[in-house]
Amino acid sequence: MSSPLFPLLDGIARPADLRLLAESDLAALTAELRAFLLKSVGQTGGHLASSLGVVELTVALHYVFNTPEDKLVWDVGHQAYVHKILTGRRQQMASLRTMDGLSGFTRRAESDYDPFGAGHASTSISAALGMAMASALKEESQRAIAVIGDGALTGGMAFEALNHAGAEDANLVVILNDNECSISENVGGMARYLGRLLSCSPYRLLREGSRKAFSPVPGLWKLAKRAEEHVKGMIVPGTLFEELGFNYIGPVDGHNLDDLLRALRTLKQLSGPQFLHIITQKGKGYLPAEDDPLTYHGISKFNPDVGKQPSSAVAAPSYSEVFGDWLCHKAASDPHLVAITPAMSVGSGMASFAQQFPRQFVDVGIAEQHAVTLAGGL
Repeated sequence: MSSPLFPLLDGIARPADLRLLAESDLAALTAELRAFLLKSVGQTGGHLASSLGVVELTVALHYVFNTPEDKLVWDVGHQAYVHKILTGRRQQMASLRTMDGLSGFTRRAESDYDPFGAGHASTSISAALGMAMASALKEESQRAIAVIGDGALTGGMAFEALNHAGAEDANLVVILNDNECSISENVGGMARYLGRLLSCSPYRLLREGSRKAFSPVPGLWKLAKRAEEHVKGMIVPGTLFEELGFNYIGPVDGHNLDDLLRALRTLKQLSGPQFLHIITQKGKGYLPAEDDPLTYHGISKFNPDVGKQPSSAVAAPSYSEVFGDWLCHKAASDPHLVAITPAMSVGSGMASFAQQFPRQFVDVGIAEQHAVTLAGGL
C-alpha cells in the first residue's frame, strides 16, 4: 500500500487539529502545504507567489492564536490560500475562483475564520482595530491580528489606522509581511538576533523593570527612554512604529518557525498595540516563483514540474495594454499630460509610459485618495 501524499495535512480539518500537532511536526507540515499549494494552484490558477511566502506565518498564527475566536485579518487576501486550506476548505480548493466556488480572497460568507472580506489593499489594520476595540467594549479577551504587506502599507488608510491604533489601548497585533527584500547582510544574522532579543522574556522583564525603577524620577526615566530609542533606532527600523504607540518586535525571519513562534507567543502575552515586522520571500520553496515572483503573482493553470511556459498562441491585447499604448501616444504630443499609477505600473499598463516619459509619470503606491487629490492639484 502506498503512503499518503499529505499524512499531516490529511489530519487537519480546522486549526484546532493543527494545535494538536507537536511543534516538531510543523516544519514537515509546511513542506506538505507547499506541495499541495503547487498542485492545487497548478490546476486552477491563482495567486501563488504571495501564498508560498506566508506558509510558515499562516501555520504559526493558527498554532499560537485561538482562531476563530481570535480574529485574523489578511490584507487584500492574495496570500490567504494556506489560511483557506487550514480552515476547512482544502477539499474546495479545486473550485477556486469559479462560479459558486471559493473566492480568491477572504470572504465572510465562506467561513467563520474569515472575519473580514478583503479584495483591496490597506484595509486590514482599520478592520482589526475595530474588532479589537469591540472586544474591549464587551470586556472579552480575544485578540485581533492584521497581516499587511509592505506594498499595502504605502496606502494612506493604513497610516491613518496606525496613527489611531497607537492612541487606543486595544489588543491589536499588526504583522508587517515585508517581502520586497531578502535576508541580506544588512538584515541577516544581526537583525535576526535583535528580533529574538526584543521578543524574549528577559528583555521584556528588563524593560519593565527599568520602567518601574526610573519612572518615579521623571528626568532620569526620560533620559533612559531616549537613550534606548536612539540605540535601538540605529540598528532596528522600529522607532517610527514605537513613536506611534506600538511595541515593535523585529525584523524576524518569516520562514523560521522557531523565531516566529517565539515572537507570536510573546505578543500574545502582551496587552495594547503590538507590531511584528517579518521578512519573507515571495514564492518561497518553488524556485521559478522565487526567481520571478511577478510572473507567479497571479498565474493561469500550469504544470509545476515544468513551470509556466510561454503561450504559442497570439493573445489579444488586454485592456490595460491598449490603455497604456494610448497614454504613450497622447504623451508624445502633450508634454503636460501626467499619468498617476493606481498601484502597480505593470498591472495598470503604465510600465512603458514610465520608461518613455519618466518626468510625466507619478507612482503614489496604493494610495487612491492621495492619487485623486494629487490629480486635482495637478
